[in-house]
Amino acid sequence: MSDFSFQQAFEWLSSAIASVVFYAIPVNGAALPVTVLWLVLGAVVFTCYLGFINIRGFRHAIRVLRGDYADKTAKGEITQFQALSAALSGTVGTGNIAGVAVAIALGGPGATFWMIVAGFLGMTTKFVECTLAVKYRVYNADGSTSGGPMYYIKAALDKYGLPRLGSFLAAFFAIACVFGSAGFVHVNQGFSQVKLVTGFDNAWVFGLVYSFLVGLVIVGGIKSIAKVTSKLVPLMCAIYLSAAFVFLALHFDAIPAAVWTILHSAFAPEAAYGGVIGVIIQGFRRAAYSNEAGIGSSPIAHSAARTKDPVSEGFVGLLEPFIDTVVICTISALVIVVSGVYLQPGLDGVQMTSAAFGSVFDWFPLVLMVALLLFGYSTVVSWSFYGLKSWTYLFGHSDFTQRSFKLLFCSVVAIGAVPNMLAVFDFIDSMIFLMAVPNILALYLLLPEVKQDLKAYLLKHKG
Repeated sequence: MSDFSFQQAFEWLSSAIASVVFYAIPVNGAALPVTVLWLVLGAVVFTCYLGFINIRGFRHAIRVLRGDYADKTAKGEITQFQALSAALSGTVGTGNIAGVAVAIALGGPGATFWMIVAGFLGMTTKFVECTLAVKYRVYNADGSTSGGPMYYIKAALDKYGLPRLGSFLAAFFAIACVFGSAGFVHVNQGFSQVKLVTGFDNAWVFGLVYSFLVGLVIVGGIKSIAKVTSKLVPLMCAIYLSAAFVFLALHFDAIPAAVWTILHSAFAPEAAYGGVIGVIIQGFRRAAYSNEAGIGSSPIAHSAARTKDPVSEGFVGLLEPFIDTVVICTISALVIVVSGVYLQPGLDGVQMTSAAFGSVFDWFPLVLMVALLLFGYSTVVSWSFYGLKSWTYLFGHSDFTQRSFKLLFCSVVAIGAVPNMLAVFDFIDSMIFLMAVPNILALYLLLPEVKQDLKAYLLKHKG
């Protein structure tokens, strides 16, 4: 079979899978992807069933994160702050910069409001995921931990007398996660921004250097990843948000009008955006892409946290969508709306965000390039761990198994900057969202015991 025919076959396969995974239901002239509906409905159910723990537990989550309840004798590989940083590095990325612009382009400024709503709902999903990830984690012979949806999916179906289905769905999740962990998208987008700003156009050299830098970190496992991300996440957020705050400070008088535009457009949008339903769909869709609540990725990082009480890690986990979507995405949206660039034709994604900042800082494309590189790099590093844990779940935890995955992962990263890979992007996106199917199902099945564990935890820490 020739390379050309193989490429055609892969493109056909990728397109076929994507058409199923992202199948959309027409609602009032707008398209609602079934996958997004699955994630959002789950978040609504979890939030109501647990009595809005995302809101009433927020203060306690901050206290847990700062170490008020830390126990140095607890098992685990990394601190709870490091677990949050590692998980955030996998979600805070191009979606916070380009994804927000896409939501506004397709759904108008009002999409921002619904992104925030989805972010708050997603906090509860993360709470449930991270609680179960720690509760059902296992300890390996070398003292390391392994946890995540593949473990609690199996446990959930076992409890309902369906062990074979549990084994199948856990393996299904792990396989989808292995494929979804490939860092093509972030490497490719990073190279595109470097080429745009600096003119450097050697994709192979960029990919090899990127792969080498990734390899330096992932060879040390989750402890090495956590050490890097616990420093990198605050740094990259500081770089991006500092520029955003300076921009908003220079346009302080325009902020109230921008907020009003967002609120007004959320409930009385123009027909061009598909009405209220269309705006809601775009807001929820981009939030799902951004914070990955319900996908099942970040619970793998949280399962390595040093804690005796699974519920405490659930509280740490609920901070993820708040930081990712409610804070960072909202700041990005305010910059775009205040600048008015969303009204300019021909701008999309990163171009819109870059144009917004560029209206004040002519040097901002360079800052954006650095931000995108840091966001993308941290995401690739974190997803390497998710892929590794899924790989070892399938093939065992031996040194050979782990080394083989890390070598394969770095090889994939090395070719990620090569252009004309849209089919690969579609395939990886499909794999990531397929992870949500068995994950959300397991969350439903185990929700009653999470509620019981939460009740016991709150009684223990009352006052």
